[in-house]
Amino acid sequence: MSGLSFRFGTVGSPISRPKNPGGSIGAIRHMRALGLSALELAWVRSVRISEKKCVEIKEVAAEQDIALSIHAPYFINLNANDEEWPKSRKRLMDAAHFGNLAGATEIIFHPGSYFKRPPEEVVPFAIQRLQGCVDELRADGNMATLRPETMGKSAMLGSLEDTLKMSKAIKGVLPGIDFAHLHARPGDGSMNTYDEWVAVLELYRKRLGKKALRNLSCHLSGIEYGPKGERKHLTMTESDFDLKALFQALADLECGGRILSESPILEEDTALYKKTWMEISGESEDTA
Repeated sequence: MSGLSFRFGTVGSPISRPKNPGGSIGAIRHMRALGLSALELAWVRSVRISEKKCVEIKEVAAEQDIALSIHAPYFINLNANDEEWPKSRKRLMDAAHFGNLAGATEIIFHPGSYFKRPPEEVVPFAIQRLQGCVDELRADGNMATLRPETMGKSAMLGSLEDTLKMSKAIKGVLPGIDFAHLHARPGDGSMNTYDEWVAVLELYRKRLGKKALRNLSCHLSGIEYGPKGERKHLTMTESDFDLKALFQALADLECGGRILSESPILEEDTALYKKTWMEISGESEDTA
């Protein structure tokens, strides 16, 4: 087992994955060949997988020591109207059901839109719906953690505060922290300094406990943004994101978990993240 506090990997299959073996099995094996240790299966359009294939994925991931998570379909909205909500709910529950069968312990999802309503009205409504999902999963013996992702646009449900409130209210829910989205959401270049990241992490610890800081599930990339927030993901080097400031804050607050790249150059930037983390934290891959 790696001695690093964080496992590093990609959201979706590495770009350099060979065609044979392909699919998720090939991605898992290639991740290990790259010296990485986490993979988020990107089921972002729909959940189309058999239970048999899930069992195969789970076995190979365990064999290769790759920690799995699932990115659920984009089209989930905890604030959907009554007609649309059953469809959103099914997408989330399918991702959690088949993800759990595949050995994934984390289900990341976009929580939706405010639809121009104030967060203080939307978040309690979202919590009620999300609680129902968790209750059903636990009744089925599914212990996967649901992680509403922090979103990069101010019009979207999914501010840091939103995800902390959901997590505080529901056991089995924790934030999916997208650092690029947190940087982009204000639209003014803020949330990019050591002190700002320390404040975020200290708030996280205050609300959810020190143990939660050791079990972070994070997305990371460079990002282009405007006044309304996120525009598109960039490579780290072509963005203004201060990676060292973030990693210094994570190291100083003794954080751990998973950091998964959403860069246009997935595994190349993942290698950069891993190298930078080892330099800043002083950690090595030797067994702790």
